[in-house]
Amino acid sequence: MSGFGDDEEEYQGPVTVVLPGEPGDTRDAGDAGDAGDAADGGGPAASAPVPVEVQAHLAGHFSPLTGDYRWRGRLSASEAITAAFRDGVRTVLVRTPDGFEGNGVLDDPNLWGGHPVRGTGTPPFAVPLIEIDD
Repeated sequence: MSGFGDDEEEYQGPVTVVLPGEPGDTRDAGDAGDAGDAADGGGPAASAPVPVEVQAHLAGHFSPLTGDYRWRGRLSASEAITAAFRDGVRTVLVRTPDGFEGNGVLDDPNLWGGHPVRGTGTPPFAVPLIEIDD
């Protein structure tokens, strides 16, 4: 994000940040006789991913040196995202209302409680389609 507004594509508005679900509760060795907790016939069931709605400002560009698309941005403050970050969550799915989504990596919270996010590859916002002539 070199300044939002130069040759970068960008998105500003609501996003859904999908946090991974919990791996499941751990049981005491005394509970080992109960073997039907998960659908796979074994250990504890994992919980579903957790969607969190926040505001975001995202931008990205194609990197000719590496041959990939790089995007980054900032998410507004969210107690759920900060709690997940404290619990070790770094990789999240970022989705815009238009259905675009991309995997991102959370960074340490900023002064306002929000989190910077960055990703490589498909961004969570629309980018222009470029036709290459032969």
